[in-house]
Amino acid sequence: MRRIWNLLSKSKQLAAFASPASKFRVNAVRSYFDQAHVRRQNRPGPLVQYRSLVDQGKLRHDPYQESVASELENLLARLEQYEKHMEEYHVNLANWEKQRENERRRLLMEEVGLQQKDEDWWKRLNNKLTERWASRKRPANMEPGVGKWVSYLKHEKKLDSLVGRRPTAPPAPKGIYIYGNVGSGKTMLMDMFYSATEGIVRHRRRYHFHEAMLRINEHMHKIWKNHIEEKPLQSTIAGWIMSLPFDTKAKEWLAAEERYKQEVQMKNILPAVADMFFLDGEENEKGASILCFDEIQTVDVFAIVALSGILSRLLSSGTIIVATSNRAPKDLNEAGMQKEIFLKLVSKLEEHCEKVLIGSEIDYRCFIAQKSENQVHYFWPIEKEAINEFEKKWHDVTGRLGGRIISNTIPVMFGRTLEVPERCDGVARFTFEYLCSRPLGAADYIAVAENFHTVFISDIPVMSMRIRDKARRFITLIDELYNHHCCLCCLASSSIDELFQGTEEGTLFDLESFQFETETEGGKLRRNVLAEGTVGSGGAPSGITSILSGQEEMFAFQRAVSRLIEMQTPLYLDGVSNFHPYFQRQHKKLQQL
Repeated sequence: MRRIWNLLSKSKQLAAFASPASKFRVNAVRSYFDQAHVRRQNRPGPLVQYRSLVDQGKLRHDPYQESVASELENLLARLEQYEKHMEEYHVNLANWEKQRENERRRLLMEEVGLQQKDEDWWKRLNNKLTERWASRKRPANMEPGVGKWVSYLKHEKKLDSLVGRRPTAPPAPKGIYIYGNVGSGKTMLMDMFYSATEGIVRHRRRYHFHEAMLRINEHMHKIWKNHIEEKPLQSTIAGWIMSLPFDTKAKEWLAAEERYKQEVQMKNILPAVADMFFLDGEENEKGASILCFDEIQTVDVFAIVALSGILSRLLSSGTIIVATSNRAPKDLNEAGMQKEIFLKLVSKLEEHCEKVLIGSEIDYRCFIAQKSENQVHYFWPIEKEAINEFEKKWHDVTGRLGGRIISNTIPVMFGRTLEVPERCDGVARFTFEYLCSRPLGAADYIAVAENFHTVFISDIPVMSMRIRDKARRFITLIDELYNHHCCLCCLASSSIDELFQGTEEGTLFDLESFQFETETEGGKLRRNVLAEGTVGSGGAPSGITSILSGQEEMFAFQRAVSRLIEMQTPLYLDGVSNFHPYFQRQHKKLQQL
């Protein structure tokens, strides 16, 4: 952890150094970060990183891991040229979208201009508008909206002939789908690859399954909300329509065409969500050449439908996917949900990704921990000595940051907030009950993980069936802290190995008593997510009914133990200052000075 505090100290010194008092000092800071940027651009590939860690004795050589690292290295070598092709593609796509929209408006204006003087045409238009409100008069054999749909298709066909079809993405190198047992090194290798793409690939994202599903729901909610909050007809007429030299009827007709276009888009919402999935919050540029997707799962019907629609769109747009999972693609859906859609998803993944198995049965997180120093961030049991050590660690860490402890709120997805009882700069402290006994979920834990590089959690009990919901939230919390590479300090009732073994009240996992049960309290349906933008207490969007098999839940418990162990190792802790969003933001701010 000392390296983290040294980096914090350096960041603060540089920030102070870059005061308006001296132009020379600002240039010195910029020079420092220019050099750092060059170093990041020349960051070694995953195979070089892996072999270096083996040579240093931080990792044990494994032929399966080395083989995967080699596959990732080969993919990395093809990205620089591919990125150039993708930059050209995005420019062409943006120009095509702009040209198509301009041409669409021109055609609509031309149609209105030609017909505006034709009284019979306006009578037919008025009849159509009347029929829209008097749908009961529509012939029984005609489906609602058929006429509009045919008209829409005709316009689209005409646009294709004038502007051409959507530009085709350049042929993409095949991605990699890595699967294997808990602790076999899947995420570690994927993260090595992701870090090596910095400076090579401009558009890249890394998501864990939980965060990806929440982002999908958030984007769907925004699109749906914008759609249903339309104002009355006169006020919804776009500015470009209002300025046209046409009468009110013509403008109303154009506004109706605009709304129908939006309705069609709402019926095909997943491609629209996929297009928003990689929007850069600062540059507002579409596209991402690389998507690293950790722990891909199909826990319910929505996950299957959403992943199928969104991944299909991304893959057809040139995105390369590097994914990890405990299962091979064909084994992701043992419950047999939405089989036809699922098979399309599997087909897409197998078409665009090489499947690579890490066949090792060893949990390397535990192996690394055995070779490491004593676990200095995990204190147990909850007795005087461990409590004193935990408190000493808290005061030592916050003291290095000035010792000013405050409480405040942090933003959470869907416009919510979360109160943080104790925080000091990038460090926060919570109790287990505060985070895991309340109706919080993955969105809240992502907010914590993104805002704080170091998190203290006290009073962690041994998990049992009596607090099973809390245990599930705790697992989701550990997942997100791990995914964001946080430093975690714990005060717990037992050692990590015994934390999920259960108590006298019963074991945490019991196959005989296991039932397919909801992960949330209240049993809301998923459609409420669109309307309310809420998330459930089980770490998934509100109303997701868990269809996890017993084996999937066992995977989750084993993964939590494995990750808690790894989070105490020097190898993991050394990476906090490189990978956590807090430090990446600090670097970016200082680069802009």
